[in-house]
Amino acid sequence: MRFTFPDFPRTYEEFLSLASDLMTRPEGTAALLIVALKVYTNDRDAGLTMLNHLHGPRPLSNHDKQFLADRLSDKLYLPDSYAVGATVDNNYTPDDPFTVIVEQDPVPAGKEYLFRVRITSSGADTPRLVVLRRKQSGCEWFVWEYPGIVSGIRIPKAEDPWA
Repeated sequence: MRFTFPDFPRTYEEFLSLASDLMTRPEGTAALLIVALKVYTNDRDAGLTMLNHLHGPRPLSNHDKQFLADRLSDKLYLPDSYAVGATVDNNYTPDDPFTVIVEQDPVPAGKEYLFRVRITSSGADTPRLVVLRRKQSGCEWFVWEYPGIVSGIRIPKAEDPWA
């Protein structure tokens, strides 16, 4: 499923206007995860607010926040690696408008309120898994697990001393 963001959200209010529609599908929530991580690399507070919204009733813990800070502090390009057009050779410069492709994982989640998707990073050899969870009392999907999304990838060509 392809998600294109012609007006990339930079504020929480802009993000919320997108989230109200996209979070009714697990793939939409996963695409918003990449958007929130990209915002985080430019504006940590705004990104954390967006990520907390995506986490729903289970906000980010201090450990989660530190985990993100550790993973993204020197890899500001990482969220862009999930966007269409970004490659190692172009230093993870995504096409405009910003577009993310989310695929359903062939392995079932095992519970009706969980859903698994994969997002491909051009800097990794295999797609990365995101698990989403739906509240039983509603139709919105929230981020449940995504540690692979912020795992290391190949460094951009501009930063590679061997390139």
